[in-house]
Amino acid sequence: MNHLVRNGLVTGVPKLRFTVADDCMPCKKDKQQRKSHKPKLQNSIDTPLELLHMDLFGPISIRSIGGKSFYLVVTGDFSRFSWVHFLRTKDETADILQYLILSLESLCKLKVRRIRSDNGTEFKNNLMELFCLKKGIRHEFSAPYTPQQNGVAERKNRTLIEMQGLCCRMQSFLSLSVQKPLIQLVTS
Repeated sequence: MNHLVRNGLVTGVPKLRFTVADDCMPCKKDKQQRKSHKPKLQNSIDTPLELLHMDLFGPISIRSIGGKSFYLVVTGDFSRFSWVHFLRTKDETADILQYLILSLESLCKLKVRRIRSDNGTEFKNNLMELFCLKKGIRHEFSAPYTPQQNGVAERKNRTLIEMQGLCCRMQSFLSLSVQKPLIQLVTS
């Protein structure tokens, strides 16, 4: 609109500067970010399943069709392929991770060597510790309140949240129950 008024492309419109009130909460969250760490110049991962990044986010305000409001995102460092699982509660995390790791190892015939997550209690508990010890998996934790150290998972989460914001902006065209299949589409 400012371009039209400034260049005189529309007659009868007063010469004012038009602004848009940006009160949309998903839009504000999309623009918010912390300063990142320096990127690595060379990738040290040379085989699939050597390192898996994981993070859980939620609860989100809009539940999926099945009533699930937490998202568990697991991303392989080698190919950056992601698996997204939808959870009702955080305590389902350990069981789903164990199932995912076992099925990946059997499908790819490779061993998961390391997993990296934040210090959330959904990852830092006896169940996960015993599973990692039994399977010989090294579990690395990022420092508290530094999501930059778990950057791969956090960037994937941001992509999914941006997709959620897109769904909110398109809600006049799409029903809210379409959000879960769209997120699955983004991560595939």
